[in-house]
This record gives sequence, C-alpha cells and structure tokens, in this order.
Amino acid sequence: MKNTRLQEKMLAELKDESLFQQASDYGTQYLRNAFDRNVYPSEEALEDLKHLTESFPETTGDAREILEVLNQYGSPATVAQVAGRYFGFVNGSVVPAGLLAKNLSIFWDQNTAMQVISPISSKLEVIVQQWLVELFGLPEHTVAGFVSGTSMANFCALAAARYRILEKQGWDITRQGMFNAPNIRVVTCTQAHSTVLKAISLLGFGKDNIEWVAVDEQGRIVVDQIPELDDRTILILQAGNVNSGAYDHFEGICQMAKKQGAWIHIDGAFGLWAAATARLSHLTKGFEHAHSWAVDGHKTLNTPYDSGMVLCEDPEALTAALHMTGGYIIQGDERDGMYYTPEMSRRSRVIELWATLKYLGREGIDQMIYTMHERAQQFAILLSKIDGLNVLNDIVFNQVLVQAATDELTDHLIREVQEMRECWVGGSTWQGRKVIRISVCSWVTNEADVVRSVDSFRVALENINK
Repeated sequence: MKNTRLQEKMLAELKDESLFQQASDYGTQYLRNAFDRNVYPSEEALEDLKHLTESFPETTGDAREILEVLNQYGSPATVAQVAGRYFGFVNGSVVPAGLLAKNLSIFWDQNTAMQVISPISSKLEVIVQQWLVELFGLPEHTVAGFVSGTSMANFCALAAARYRILEKQGWDITRQGMFNAPNIRVVTCTQAHSTVLKAISLLGFGKDNIEWVAVDEQGRIVVDQIPELDDRTILILQAGNVNSGAYDHFEGICQMAKKQGAWIHIDGAFGLWAAATARLSHLTKGFEHAHSWAVDGHKTLNTPYDSGMVLCEDPEALTAALHMTGGYIIQGDERDGMYYTPEMSRRSRVIELWATLKYLGREGIDQMIYTMHERAQQFAILLSKIDGLNVLNDIVFNQVLVQAATDELTDHLIREVQEMRECWVGGSTWQGRKVIRISVCSWVTNEADVVRSVDSFRVALENINK
C-alpha cells in the first residue's frame, strides 16, 4: 500500500539530517549570543513579531522555512534568562547536561503514563525519587510525582491532604465528592504564594475559608499566632517567601502541628533546595517532619523548563487522590508515572532532571546554590551604597528587596532599569509599599554580572534625577 504525498513528505523531512542540524545550529548560535545581548527583547524585535501574524495556512508548509522564520523573528524576541543578568522572576538558567538531555529526549518523545509505554522514564523516575529523598533527608518511604511546576505540585499535595483527612473521617472523596463532606480547615500565612491560593480554590476549599496567620517583618509565619490545630486541618508553610526569601521556623511548628494531628505541607518552590546546601541547610531544619513538599527544578536547580516535583510521605494518600482506572491500562512491575500526577499523558521531564542531578552531584548542587546566595549578598551590599536606595530584607537565600524613597520613584526606577535592558528586574509590594524584587537564580550569574546590573540602577537614578 502506497504512502500518501503528505506521508512521503514528512518521512523525507524526518530522515533529512540537515534539517535537524539546522535547528541545532540555530540553537547553539542563540546560546553563543545570549550572554552579550540585551536581556529583554529590543523594541525592534518586539515589533518584528508582527511577521508571525497570518491567517491559518491552507496548504502544507516547508519545515526548513518554518525553522528560518522562528529563528529570524522568534530568537530576538526571547528573554535571555539562560544568561546571568535576568532577575525579574524566580527563573533559572539551564545546566548544560540537562539541556543536552532534554534535546535528546525530544527525539525520543516519551509518554510517561505507564512503564510499558516508556520503561526508561519509569526507571529514571524511580531513581530520581530516591535521589531526592536522600538529598533532602526526607522519610525513606516518601514518593515523588514529576509535574510541570510548583503550581501543580501544591495542587497534588493538597489533594493528598484532602484525601487523608476525609478518609480518617470515614469519607471517600473519590467516590462521594465534596458535597456534604466533613469540613476541612486550611491554615496559612497572609503572604502565602498565589499558587497555594490557586490550589485551595481548585480543590474546593474556598479562599474565604482560609484561617489567616500574620507574618513577621521578614515574611515568616508568626508561630504564637497559629491557631489550635486538629486532625481536620491542613497547615501550609513556606520554604522561601516569594519576596524576602525568608523561611518559616519548621522545627517547632512541625512538632506542634503533628501532635495536634494536622497535615503539614511546605511550599518550597525555589527555597527547598537550601536543604541540599551545607551552609544553608539550617534554614530548613525540621522540615522533614512535614507530610508533603512542593519544589521546582526549573528554578534554583536550573533544569530546563518545565520541571516540578511533589513529594509526599503518605504514598497511599497521593496515589489515591490522583488515581485513575481503565480496562486498557497495563500495570507495570516497578512504577507507572500516572499514579503520582493528575495527568496520564505527560512528557518525560524526568530525563533532564536526572541528567542535571547526575551531573551536579551533591557537591555541585551545594556550590551552585550557595554561589547564588553570595551573589544576592553582593547585590544587597552594592545597592545599599547607592544614595536613595534601601535594602529591606535579610539576605538569607537568593532574594533581595530594594526600595526608593517613594512608590512613584520605585516604579519609575523599575521602568528605567527595564528599558535599559542591561538586566531585568521586577516589581512587587512589601508591607504596603512598592519594591523592586531581585531573584538570583542562575548558575551563570557572576560578580561582574552583579556589578554591571547595579551600575544600571545607578545610571537609571541619574537619568531620573536629571
């Protein structure tokens, strides 16, 4: 039986090594230029995006031409977060071994739903799960789900908490649903991350039902204001306040909450990695007594996007909350990834996570993450020497909060720095005031990058004051 013309065309492209070499050449060219180019796209590059606007094509295109268009108009319009002067959000760069592994895995195009679909993915998930447990010092029976990011990791963890709390009350959430279910209390601080609030909303707890707890001047939950907890309570803590980087006092809180029967979840999107760093591990002391944790790879660990992990010391609760069945499902003898995440079909992001962890090892992770901390300290020292700027937070990890004399001046300064494109920083609010938030999350960032970035603050202020 003959192939169709479309099949013949695509088969030829699939076997055309020059096409894939062209894509690789464009990629390596991009990396070569990323360290010297403007961090944010130029006005010209943004304007050129208009060339991508067109009606939906009626006929089949040409793979090489599509690559050329993407390279010509897409590459200049990217944000150079793989380099060393992007500090606007908690976005990491990429460890080379992880990027290479991701590129290889693209050709494999693996679906991680079941072991029988992708034995390599199943094996790597087992290995990485064990590595994470060892690296973070978590209970040995802890399991991991490999998700897109902490948004989904928080959702999975709180779903597991919901399942276990209701199961203890004799209520099966998977069969009976939320209508008429026993009440669940949710306790967290007033500066909980928006992804936590999203998960609370999606799971049907209702944001209006949250029992809010005040934070101190650094954004840590105030311990003596945490209400009496019970076995119907989820207590959500933070390993790294999204603005200040501050950590809750896990040891005392976890001991207290466990005695009272509460489920403890720790949102550690970027900050949980301090536990893997000898000189910063004091920040997470006692966090291993929680029931679940959420963490990203694409932030502090610098894996390629996207890579998040939910960790749970109650495997039954996690898999029961996310469980699915079907007559066509073939259960593996080791690990079927779909039982640990909401998705069934899911790309094998564990491949680049495995490669990054294997490449760095414990020593490399320690050095990389602590260097980010040192660069944040350097930022704070240099910025505090500029008249009119104040550093507001203790630099415990990788976050720096800076403020000008007024909210208007702070906003103006952010715009000026962003428009210069020497570095890129973002704004936030802190204790009712506008602030500039600097997140140091790239292994590439060196002392010269910080000096160059701080100089752009100085020049921006001079321009404002002219």
